[in-house]
Amino acid sequence: MRSDDFSLAPAPAQAGAMFVGATRYSGPRAILALGPGWLRMVREMKRMKGYVWHKVYWRAPFTLGTIAFFTDRDELLKFARSNAHARLMCWLTDEGTGRATAGWIRIYTADAHGYTNGVWRAEDGALGHVDTFAPLSTETERGLPARPVKHLWKPS
Repeated sequence: MRSDDFSLAPAPAQAGAMFVGATRYSGPRAILALGPGWLRMVREMKRMKGYVWHKVYWRAPFTLGTIAFFTDRDELLKFARSNAHARLMCWLTDEGTGRATAGWIRIYTADAHGYTNGVWRAEDGALGHVDTFAPLSTETERGLPARPVKHLWKPS
């Protein structure tokens, strides 16, 4: 169900900006040493006005990543400028320390419209499929009609 009202959806669905990143650490010693600074940074992040939610993920052997949601891109960038974040990034990347071997960051912003279903649907609580797909940019540019969804399961 297409929607622009996410008021009944979980907090991450209401966020306007998402951070995704990961760091490959040099080994277990670096990950253990990370702990105190990382905990300070998370405490500071959670106290910020625009913080919504975050999750940490692991990829063997030594990669830790974060997915974090904020109310909007500016609030996310304010966190990136925070003291605890700056201290941790300096600790991590100072030349010659060997604490990390790689890292990446991506920032995404939410479109005004999306999809909701069932109890997360603020308009009417309906649970169901959309009848047409959201158009691709090339379809919109060419003025093509909305493509119908082929429903693969029919109730008996």
